Amino acid sequence: MIDERAVIHPTARLAKDVQVGPWTYIGEDVEIAEGTWIGPHVVINGPSKIGKNNKIYQFASVGEAPQDRKYSDEKTILEIGDNNVIREYCTINRGTVQGGGVTKIGNNNLFMAYVHIAHDCIVHNNVIFANNASLAGHVTVYDHAILSGFVGVHQFCHVGEYSFLAKGALVTKDVPPYVLVAGTEKPTAYGLNVEGLRRHGFTQDAIAALRKTYKIVYRKGLLIKDALSELEAMIPEHPEVKLLRDFLEKSERGIVR
Repeated sequence: MIDERAVIHPTARLAKDVQVGPWTYIGEDVEIAEGTWIGPHVVINGPSKIGKNNKIYQFASVGEAPQDRKYSDEKTILEIGDNNVIREYCTINRGTVQGGGVTKIGNNNLFMAYVHIAHDCIVHNNVIFANNASLAGHVTVYDHAILSGFVGVHQFCHVGEYSFLAKGALVTKDVPPYVLVAGTEKPTAYGLNVEGLRRHGFTQDAIAALRKTYKIVYRKGLLIKDALSELEAMIPEHPEVKLLRDFLEKSERGIVR
């Protein structure tokens, strides 16, 4: 299962069926669970904990030290869940003490080639990052979001559930759930991610309700505090609205308009 040309640090802990390709390096304090496949020429440094049934392709760099001037070789960690695909030349860094010490990746995510996940990011589940999408430090990306090619997300931003960031969008504020965002110099909300909602089984009634919420937030010229009151009234009949309302209430950076 482990190619004789691979280098495995004595403190690394690999499940018996983990496959490791030639010229891959697995460093100190790395833990890899069952069913994970690691191609050739991969570098995995620790402390890192990698779950089950992941696939990590050639030339990826996983668990490297954060690219942050404040980092002083403290013992921080990268945690990766199950069933993720990490393609060629992806870079995923560990956390910093100032950011909580952990970079965390959930389950069932696809990271296409050249994706970068910086220190202290949290990526939840079922997220897709197309080629060259990048997160600065301390970014949170929630379930089922899609980041198209060459998307960049500024530090401390949040990207909501079922949102879609179009090619090359440079995001400097929070992206609410369900919203489609495009634009490089000035990213702008362009409506609901309707196709994504249909693919995930949202009913026509639910989509109609979310269209109404979009108009409340983006078309009526309301302050966020006033929009929250209108959204609150919709939740008993349309529970999917709560996800958006709660996101808006917690946003600290403001939202992409």
